[in-house]
Amino acid sequence: MAVHDNFEAAKQRAKDLQAAIPRAVSAHYDRRSGHIVVHLSSKLIVSFSPRDAQGLEGAKPLQLDEIEISPSGLGIHFPKLDADIYIPGLLEGFLGSKKWMASRLGQIGGKSRSRVKKKASRANGRLGGRPKKAAQR
Repeated sequence: MAVHDNFEAAKQRAKDLQAAIPRAVSAHYDRRSGHIVVHLSSKLIVSFSPRDAQGLEGAKPLQLDEIEISPSGLGIHFPKLDADIYIPGLLEGFLGSKKWMASRLGQIGGKSRSRVKKKASRANGRLGGRPKKAAQR
């Protein structure tokens, strides 16, 4: 009896979670805009550039034409690339793993051209710049 009660409680929690989180209803690649467009159960439509999503960065349009929605609706899958996007993460602005997102932020920071960065670069250059890499044997 206790196992049955636990099972019913778990089913109810899953049902409550699904009601609270928008799920993907449909998804397609819009060639005109170059964006992935996801229609959610909440009637919200979300789009993003494949360049900004882990696993889709260098994808060709033909690779993005086929998109599958997971049975729960909490994920979309790109079979030609074997890449996945988690819908709750997408809604929070995460288009990849923490490590991938951090590397993207680092790339953006590295491109910064602020006065402070230019000044620090000049000061480093006066000290001889970056050390030379040791020769590999």
